[in-house]
Amino acid sequence: MDHVTITHRTITTNGIDMHIAEAGAGPLVVLLHGFPELWYAWRHQLEFLAAAGYHAVAPDQRGYGASTAPSGIDQYTLLHLVGDVVGLIGVLGDEQCYVVGHDWGSQVAANTALWRSDLVRGVALLSVPYRQRSDQDMRAMMRDALGPRNYVEFFQEPGVAERVLEVDPRAALCSILIAGAAGAPQAFIGSEIEKGDDLLIGGAGTALPGWLTDDDLDFIGAEFGRTGFGGGLNWYRNATRNWELTAPWYGAALTVPSMFACGTEDQVYSRPGMAAAIDQLRYTTMPGLVKTVILAGCGHWIQQERPDAVSDLLVDFLEGLRNS
Repeated sequence: MDHVTITHRTITTNGIDMHIAEAGAGPLVVLLHGFPELWYAWRHQLEFLAAAGYHAVAPDQRGYGASTAPSGIDQYTLLHLVGDVVGLIGVLGDEQCYVVGHDWGSQVAANTALWRSDLVRGVALLSVPYRQRSDQDMRAMMRDALGPRNYVEFFQEPGVAERVLEVDPRAALCSILIAGAAGAPQAFIGSEIEKGDDLLIGGAGTALPGWLTDDDLDFIGAEFGRTGFGGGLNWYRNATRNWELTAPWYGAALTVPSMFACGTEDQVYSRPGMAAAIDQLRYTTMPGLVKTVILAGCGHWIQQERPDAVSDLLVDFLEGLRNS
């Protein structure tokens, strides 16, 4: 692959300043990261997509990195997050684009495609499939899946999780990334939480996997050391508010052409009933589904753990839509 230069700039969208990393020219592909990540999670795909003839753009989303982090918790709803993406597309001047999301970014990508199908020609979701607005908000679903002492509940009280994660941001990120990856020594956060400020962090002292380097940790650790984790945690603190605001889309299906990929060792995939639910996506919540790919032996950080495989999948998906 020819050398590709990733450039950086700041744009204004939806009342915030948004830092974006971009590469290449051609049809626009917006890459949306999850928690706790940055544009940097897409470093491999930015270069690969650019070399394949696309304009790849990965923002630091609201509350992350060099983008604006509003102080109010209510400024981090899905309506705000999707609005940021819609504004970004407008600033870049594209009439239509493709949107790719991972983890929380998958929810933003899916809802961008659901609410603004006029702008989104195709959407690729990694690790987390589209979830319809149902009779339960995110907190209730997580309590059912993981019990009352789960990480979403731990994240709710402002300042509590921050006090744990911000003691040593680099070490916390290292533990989170290792614990979510294939071969994780233990769960990042589980039912072992005994009290409000007691967070189980897995992977400490474990050798770094081949896909994660000290330079990677130095970069993301410095960014979160500068900004803290509050912006990303505020996304979780809108779980009930998001449920209330999205009532008009109750039961809505995602009809835009879509792709879903995840790893067999992703803790999302391994939850009871999830594998079967993913098999049925095209018949239930995602009737526009073009392909589903399950990568054996891959964990949650799919685009970083398997950068070449994910990049190939994305280009194959995008080329199929371009040629249809």
